[in-house]
Amino acid sequence: MSILIRPVITEKLSRIQEESGKVTFEVAQKANKPEIKAAVEATYPGVKVAKVNTMIMPSKPKGRFTKSGYQGGRTKTWKKAIVTLREGEIDFFEEV
Repeated sequence: MSILIRPVITEKLSRIQEESGKVTFEVAQKANKPEIKAAVEATYPGVKVAKVNTMIMPSKPKGRFTKSGYQGGRTKTWKKAIVTLREGEIDFFEEV
């Protein structure tokens, strides 16, 4: 099971990353804070994690109209982790 699923990149979170050194990831539902900290430090060498905050993002209604009528549904429930870095920096847009 992979702990870190993907980084969450939005305009608001990019601004927070520049100002305060916090990065956000979508993580596995069953992952806890020490596992998330270890996964970030293992994935990005040279980065030390100071703090991890987690939250469960609830599903939202999502529907659309098609030719045959309304097709309703919901988005998935997912877990978000906001990681405060002590030292180092993560650049999601660098060329590898």
